[in-house]
Amino acid sequence: MLALTLLLTTIPVQETMAQETVVAGLSRAAIEINTNFNGSEILIFGAVGRVSPPPEGAPLHVIITVEGPDQPVTVRRKERRFGIWMNIDAVEVDAAPTFYAVATTGPLNEVLTQTEDLRLQISVPRAIRAVGVNVGDTDNFTDALIRIRGDSDLYQMNEGSVTLRDATLFDTSFRLPANLVEGDYRTRIFLTRNGEVVGSFSHDIAVRKVGLERFIYNLAHDRPLLYGILSLVIAIVAGWLASAVFRYIRP
Repeated sequence: MLALTLLLTTIPVQETMAQETVVAGLSRAAIEINTNFNGSEILIFGAVGRVSPPPEGAPLHVIITVEGPDQPVTVRRKERRFGIWMNIDAVEVDAAPTFYAVATTGPLNEVLTQTEDLRLQISVPRAIRAVGVNVGDTDNFTDALIRIRGDSDLYQMNEGSVTLRDATLFDTSFRLPANLVEGDYRTRIFLTRNGEVVGSFSHDIAVRKVGLERFIYNLAHDRPLLYGILSLVIAIVAGWLASAVFRYIRP
């Protein structure tokens, strides 16, 4: 199983009124998908850098997100009409993350205001941009997409899974499923006080196919005709070999 660890290296990110910055880094910036890939665990930890004492009476919280590349998707609703199931309505989601996970030090509605969520698109629903097609209940379709991908661990909401020590050191981990889509996965870290973001950090993790998977992927996308011919030839040869073996072992 592959593992990524965010090592502590001094990378100043954003200076705020409290002069708090996220100190974090990446030990590896890539995940390789091969024939034996069955998922990966990302270990993330870091520290809060300060040049002055933190403000009193406003506890610090940490929010960490990992976001896969966006892809359009159509969500349809079926109903039983005249004894058969039919597609009744549909919503076109023009930018839905193929993977999205959120980890926090506490309940999201307590550590982040709705205004900040709308501005930075941190929660899962905010990360999805849906365009309704003659449908008035777009939110229900968005909820359905979140539920479906949540059942496959592609969307994760891990409230309270970030450990914060002495308002300085933090750590958490994410489980990436085996059905990852190739692309750049953006990791974001937010520091919040009173629900307002006071510091942030961002870094990309490259997820790439390697070996046979890379060859097949490139062939299918760059030379689809050749890919189709080879697939047909392989299917014919496999069928002939199976038939030959069956005739040989048949009494």
